[in-house]
Amino acid sequence: METNAAGAGRRGGGGRSGTVKQLNVGGKLFSMEASSLSLSLSLDPSPTPTFVDRDPALLSAILSAIRAPSSPPAFPVRILLDEALFYGLHAQLLAALSPPPLLGFSASLSSTLSPASEPFPTALAAHHDGSLCLAHGAGQLTYYSPALDHLTTFRTHLHHTTSLRQLHPNLALVGSVSSPGLHVYDFLEGRRVASVEWSDPTDLRTLKANVIAIAARPPADATDRNSPIFATFECPHRENCILAIDPVTLKPIQEIGRQSGTAAKSSSPGRVAHLQELGLVFVSSVSSGAFGYSGYMRLWDIRSGNVVWETSEPGGSGRSNRFGDPFADADVNVKQLMLYKVCSKSGDIGVADLRCLGNDPWVYMSSGPRGSGGGHGSILHCYKSQVFVSRNDGLEVWCRLKEQRNGTCNLADQQRAKEILDREGINENSFRSCYVDTEEDSKRGMIAMMEGGGDRLFVTREEMSVVEVWESSRLAGAITLS
Repeated sequence: METNAAGAGRRGGGGRSGTVKQLNVGGKLFSMEASSLSLSLSLDPSPTPTFVDRDPALLSAILSAIRAPSSPPAFPVRILLDEALFYGLHAQLLAALSPPPLLGFSASLSSTLSPASEPFPTALAAHHDGSLCLAHGAGQLTYYSPALDHLTTFRTHLHHTTSLRQLHPNLALVGSVSSPGLHVYDFLEGRRVASVEWSDPTDLRTLKANVIAIAARPPADATDRNSPIFATFECPHRENCILAIDPVTLKPIQEIGRQSGTAAKSSSPGRVAHLQELGLVFVSSVSSGAFGYSGYMRLWDIRSGNVVWETSEPGGSGRSNRFGDPFADADVNVKQLMLYKVCSKSGDIGVADLRCLGNDPWVYMSSGPRGSGGGHGSILHCYKSQVFVSRNDGLEVWCRLKEQRNGTCNLADQQRAKEILDREGINENSFRSCYVDTEEDSKRGMIAMMEGGGDRLFVTREEMSVVEVWESSRLAGAITLS
């Protein structure tokens, strides 16, 4: 007889917490808490064990995986997850199979993903449950489950996908710099369900506008379901705008920040983020050439459609000693309401508080010993209150001391950081950095894309056909007794 030691009171359970239910699965008895079972099983009033005509070995493997998540499952994960749906144990099994919280300082390469055909990735879209939608080859999309099982691969009508985001429950937002429109695909059914075009009857130049960047917030709960989609569109004449789209009707509801695109300061944004708490949209545009980098950052008020803050580099506002060191990439930490950039020449990281921006909001921090290659070609990604920065010589992570947990900094450092933040706000002494990859990792090439999802960081490298999956070890933060 087997007993279920998994947590009682799981959502969807029909019995009372602590009530034991016996199941006869294919002739083998299992004693389990009724609150952890599906309604059809937990509400059976019969005093005799409920007979279930299914494979007892699968249920035994499910329970073993829930109790000992560090041990390899006895069956393929996809089979176990499908079987767990019947018993109502899907959420418990998925939580047991998921990696521990992502701590950048202890992250390492755990596995790689590679589609079977035309594997070179062109865009990534991770979900907060740890699943991944991957664009590759000539317009193909591949979807991996939260357990990183390959679920489906299908071809879209686009020749080359360059922007991609997941939208709940099984929809992908797809755009291309070579094909017009924003397209919505059901990646479980492999079909296009809608398309959104930027059109203006008074200006025919908006016809055949391509999507450059997408911001979509997959809803974590019911309160997130009305968060709009934002996409930057650019027409062949370089006229561009940010289009707000209703996530339910998939219809345009607002046009923001229309520009002619005839100059660097009015080029189409390559990154867009929705700051829902502040009612703002963040955009940035970066270009590089023989004379270095140039770009701008802006905050648009969604209600008024006006710019509330902007900076451009080189030649924009900022410290005089940073003139000639424009940013190579920028991103916003939506949770912390912090803005980060990486300088193209020095490689330094600049940070600014979005709640108190001014003409000179930046605090600069220099990298560790390996950060001597500058910031040319660097990309920056904010995730889980951490900042991941790719460099010529590796992958670096930055954390504020008060955000670190479980051994990544000591109590004295945490207390000192809290005192600095309370007294001075953002200060370079309140941040710490570390290179998380080994020399062998960095030899695989320069990082091309980074995307966080769940407790994973997905990484692609130039001229590499696989997607690297970075996770924290289950021993991260453990205290040794020796």
